[in-house]
Amino acid sequence: MHKKIILIIILIVILIFLIGIYLYYENNYLKVSKYQVNNKNLPSNFNDYKIIHLSDIHNTESKKLKKDLVKKITSEKPNIIVITGDLIDSRRTDIDSALNFVKELRKIAPIYYVIGNHETRLKDLDKIIKKLKDAKVIVLDNKVETIKIEDEVINIMGINDPNLYNSKKLAKTINKNINNINYDKNNYTILLSHRPEYYDIYVQNKIDLVLTGHAHGGQIRIPFIGGLFAPSQGLFPKYTSGSFTKDKTTMIVSRGIGNSLFPFRINNRPDLVVITLNNK
Repeated sequence: MHKKIILIIILIVILIFLIGIYLYYENNYLKVSKYQVNNKNLPSNFNDYKIIHLSDIHNTESKKLKKDLVKKITSEKPNIIVITGDLIDSRRTDIDSALNFVKELRKIAPIYYVIGNHETRLKDLDKIIKKLKDAKVIVLDNKVETIKIEDEVINIMGINDPNLYNSKKLAKTINKNINNINYDKNNYTILLSHRPEYYDIYVQNKIDLVLTGHAHGGQIRIPFIGGLFAPSQGLFPKYTSGSFTKDKTTMIVSRGIGNSLFPFRINNRPDLVVITLNNK
């Protein structure tokens, strides 16, 4: 009997050790998701234009993850880097850490950024935005910029996350924010928005490419089913990862990098999204 108890304890320790290794791997080893987006509206000078898309970094404390991100992004040689919200976590806010990481990324390529629901909660958001701008990050707070190659241009615009809990009010606000931006709708347009669940609004506004995050890949991904739960979408959410196309609009959802309230990713490694544009 004594030997059986010892054996059970040993097996439990081994199991806990293996689970620990698995969780460390799932939360610290990057997975690269590559997409090619084809659209005839894209100017020919932007063929093979490469975008790195990051979302939901949430003040990750993983030095390995940050180091690997910088190394991998550098090797991809992107034209631009976009961050679609929740760079900072409202529960364990570390502004200096976030800024230092962004400054490393800024050495690689220009950065375009929109705030997510976590930044919206912060009392000193204005100071954070100023520090980001001082670090030469282009903050798209309900506005548009143009990117030019020779005589051809595309639009890149971003909307702030309203951080409203009423889904109808949130939808109206997002639609209003898009419509309040004055931009040339004849140009190929990229929209940075934190939330993927309002895909139909992006389609109605005939945006060419929408980049979003927020869903954390469903946090726990079940084989052949997908994500288990996402904020604002609930159980078995529709928009947690990958590419979606309807009419002229393609939306790409990042599974994100870090964690927030729930501390672990399961079958859902940190997601580095690499997008290549093509005018086919």
